[in-house]
Amino acid sequence: MINLSDLRELKVNLKDANYLIQIGSSLISQKIPFMQDFSGSKVLIVSNPIVASFYIEQLKLSINSQGIEKENIQSFLIDDGEINKSKENYFAILDYLIQNNFKRNDLIIALGGGVIGDLTGFAAASFQRGMNLIQVPTTLLSQVDSSVGGKTAINHPQGKNLIGAFYQPKQVIIDTNTLSSLPDREYISGLGEVAKYAFLGEKKIHNILETNPCAVLEREPTVLAEIIYLSCQMKANIVAEDEKEMGQRAILNLGHSFAHALETLTGYTHYLHGEAVSIGLVMALALSVKKGLLEKRSLTSSIQILKNLKLPVTCELPLATADFLEVMAKDKKNRSDSLRLVLIDKNRAIIVEESDKSLIAGIIEEYTSS
Repeated sequence: MINLSDLRELKVNLKDANYLIQIGSSLISQKIPFMQDFSGSKVLIVSNPIVASFYIEQLKLSINSQGIEKENIQSFLIDDGEINKSKENYFAILDYLIQNNFKRNDLIIALGGGVIGDLTGFAAASFQRGMNLIQVPTTLLSQVDSSVGGKTAINHPQGKNLIGAFYQPKQVIIDTNTLSSLPDREYISGLGEVAKYAFLGEKKIHNILETNPCAVLEREPTVLAEIIYLSCQMKANIVAEDEKEMGQRAILNLGHSFAHALETLTGYTHYLHGEAVSIGLVMALALSVKKGLLEKRSLTSSIQILKNLKLPVTCELPLATADFLEVMAKDKKNRSDSLRLVLIDKNRAIIVEESDKSLIAGIIEEYTSS
């Protein structure tokens, strides 16, 4: 049974949607608060084969215990990996929903990492103009970032997340037990997004990463629960102020313009997202130093934090700077011919329209292999 003493809850309060984030151990096997108000009759769980083998039966039993017939709890599995966040799989989910007579008041659950969450969320946003969605993230990266805030998307060969929608879930269930089965590389990748919050000014996370990296790497339960809660809290507060990323929410993209270009240029196969974010964070901070916004020692200490977490801080591949800039120019966050980037001005994140491409090129060349 759930240990009520370790259950933490957050509310995301938006203009048109409010929802609960639950953080704790063994939550997948517990009753889901949203189901008390559920008026539909069918549930589709979208997952990948690995995650499903661990958790899907627990989740089905939980749903069945809340009055949904077993035959109406269905599953749809998609292979793992960023390359599978594709239009083919997006339409495959929609085809399944249509062929099996799902309605907009039915429920779709994303059980998995960021790929499953983004893909399922976009399908939920599209099906009959929006159906009920619950996010059950099972990777650290998805727990601290992609499951919260309503960003859903699929990738395009010319850029990451170029096709998508803002669509909020009805609930987010973060079961910290799922992290025990996560491979080391996947877990460490998630720390890239955790570090982002530290560099954006979340002092408690920064202190934990700087002073106790061993406990973080060893997945010490109380430390892990704390960094997940603080990450979700920071993101929820920012999203509440700017749901559609028209202003302040864009600071959550610190390092991501560089990271997404890196992922696109390497075909979404060489770097995990958090690894690319780690390298992107270094590039963003280095650019902040070059523009005189940040002291060099802050960059040095940030790089050391990332190294202590066993994250990459440079790209070892010989990528052409011109190609890098071309992909960055297609980033959906850009509003003009300039590149819209998040930088750090002392201890504050700022959004800049950078027109000096040579300045950015210098950073890319410094932190990629020649």
